[in-house]
Amino acid sequence: MSYQVAIDGPAGAGKSTIAKIVAAKKSFIYVDTGAMYRAMAVYMVRNNVDPSNEDEVSARAEKADISLEYVDGIQHVFLNGEDVTGQLRTEETGNMASVVSKYTAVRTRLVDIQKNIASKTNVVMDGRDIGTVVLPDADVKVYLTASSAVRAKRRYDELVAKGEKPDINKIEEDIIARDRQDMTREISPLKKADDAVEIDSSYMTIEEVADKILSLCGEK
Repeated sequence: MSYQVAIDGPAGAGKSTIAKIVAAKKSFIYVDTGAMYRAMAVYMVRNNVDPSNEDEVSARAEKADISLEYVDGIQHVFLNGEDVTGQLRTEETGNMASVVSKYTAVRTRLVDIQKNIASKTNVVMDGRDIGTVVLPDADVKVYLTASSAVRAKRRYDELVAKGEKPDINKIEEDIIARDRQDMTREISPLKKADDAVEIDSSYMTIEEVADKILSLCGEK
């Protein structure tokens, strides 16, 4: 039987950063579910799919085979056998992903793929509905959160480091709006699983959060 660690939480809580650390320390596979949705978006863009046409998106979703492989310790995402990792972060891909990820057929297709990966190998998986929908029987479930102000400051610092001049108030407004959207969407809304351990990372270091999750796995 595989060992499964599910980490859910709102945008900017540090899920991906923490999940990667925990996976590395446990020698587990880190599954980036967000990258998988972007790979689906790449497929839709390539096939000139109208993102507002749910029937067309649904029909195409069944034809997209998405998988993960590690090359020199770095996760690569494959779409129908082709490495599309370098195409996942374009603006066009992001815009398509934000629309098609709301459709039932897309989520069903990717959840099936994610469940299949987790059934075969030990995983750390992060997202919005991992502990509630994707891995409801996970060995460890964590709901990782932080205040909107702290998450906004983290994002602000990232953008400043890139030479940008962001408005921290606007960033926090966007985060609050994103939380509302994620928590109230009809399909797989963001919520804490009943048996998940909530960790507020607002005033914790990355190492402290990782150690807390590792302790839940029976290891420091």
